[in-house]
Amino acid sequence: MPGRLKLEFAPFAAPAKGVLVLFCEDGVKFGSAARRALAPTGDLVMRAATADRFKGKNGSALDLVAPPGLEVSRLVVVGVGKARDLKAQDFVKLGGVAMGKIPATASEATFIADLPGGAVRPERVADLALGAQLRAYAFDRYKTKRKEEEEKAAKIKVTIAVAGVAAAEKAFAPRAAVADGVAIARDLVNEPANVLYPEEFARRAAGLKKLGIQVEVLDGAAMKKLGMNALLGVGQGSAHESRLVILRWNGGKKGSEPVAFIGKGVCFDTGGISIKPASGMEDMKGDMAGGACVVGLLQALAARKARVNAVGAIGVVENMPDGKAQRPGDIVTSMSGQTIEIINTDAEGRLVLADVLHYVNTRFKPKFMIDLATLTGAIIVALGHEHAGLFANDDKLADRLLKAGLATGERMWRMPLGADYDKKIDSKFADMKNTGGRDGGSITAAQLLQRFVDKTPWAHIDIAGTAMASPQTDINKSWASGFGVRLLDRLVADHYEK
Repeated sequence: MPGRLKLEFAPFAAPAKGVLVLFCEDGVKFGSAARRALAPTGDLVMRAATADRFKGKNGSALDLVAPPGLEVSRLVVVGVGKARDLKAQDFVKLGGVAMGKIPATASEATFIADLPGGAVRPERVADLALGAQLRAYAFDRYKTKRKEEEEKAAKIKVTIAVAGVAAAEKAFAPRAAVADGVAIARDLVNEPANVLYPEEFARRAAGLKKLGIQVEVLDGAAMKKLGMNALLGVGQGSAHESRLVILRWNGGKKGSEPVAFIGKGVCFDTGGISIKPASGMEDMKGDMAGGACVVGLLQALAARKARVNAVGAIGVVENMPDGKAQRPGDIVTSMSGQTIEIINTDAEGRLVLADVLHYVNTRFKPKFMIDLATLTGAIIVALGHEHAGLFANDDKLADRLLKAGLATGERMWRMPLGADYDKKIDSKFADMKNTGGRDGGSITAAQLLQRFVDKTPWAHIDIAGTAMASPQTDINKSWASGFGVRLLDRLVADHYEK
């Protein structure tokens, strides 16, 4: 992954410099390799643990500066709780905790990956490394001056000491690809809208060609010819022309149906004529987080050479108020031929997705379609920042997504769909209106999208509460989370690779 972190694996050995990170169970119990590393310190750690009331609870840490008997500058002991209870996602979290305890000014650190039960399995070592890599991400490219407390080393080398180096490297390779995909998604969401506008988004997505991904970009004229008036209506008030970005990874059997991922790519959302309040509007640079996830996911699939055919499609627009902007009361004809009355120009994401869903469904005839979008504030009211909202017309797909969410920590909560909600978006003048009001706002948005998927298995993930400005975690201190990349990669890996 580009950035500060260089991560490698090496045989068990105590480092001669830098930061040493060890892991212990409840009761401050260490594995044999950690005990050997600690031997020169005598009972230092146990005395420090008693003084600090450190008992090895999961996620807790004991920090000792310049420990006597060791040449390292700092010793960090991270508690794991009961090792027998640890799952893959726990190791990812512990890797993030450990990385977070390394001072920003440090240039070198060593993790000793063993526990009282023996050496940590290669897959769990790889999860530990994934957590460290995710936590190491930072977006500070526009800072030209730093306060003294913000100073950090230009690079940091993290060595994870393991029983089997080759096995750990093999297990980590696909996880490193996923971490790179998360970083790309975070970068795109964190960029300001004057840098990342529709044409630039498309240009960056085209960079995936180097991984063997086929990239196609449709401009306004091409979309007009296709009849994508719902999407184009959103962007017609902007100085930046809208784009449709299509990414294709063909890693599966030739001719087999692809899996499809669709992203909302609103590079900035003022609300249009139905303009948003000024307070907090700067966060609307992240309204393309669904599209960013699709780019990151396709990067991950290609980099790890996933054995699947996959399509990613992102409708990239900017929603601005202008003399040419669409108005409340306008009626647009979507690519599917269905007409939509515009009630509120700030309900724009569903208009973008409507055309892209129909386009992907009719052109590629996928096994399923999953769209991701920072679609409604209503989902934050319902679920806060801890869960994304999941809507689906297929129980099997929904169940697989929920399990992948639990496995990766990118959690979702399934929300209802039903014909009773359709009446809220019925229009007097068109086939539908683009909003049904405040009540059930996330549900009625999903109901509208469902009208453009026909009978194809489909899921809609509303990530408005989880994609940006969500609570910081042990594996992410950035404003943007990259939510969805790990989730969807896990879904593909578990169920759709052949």
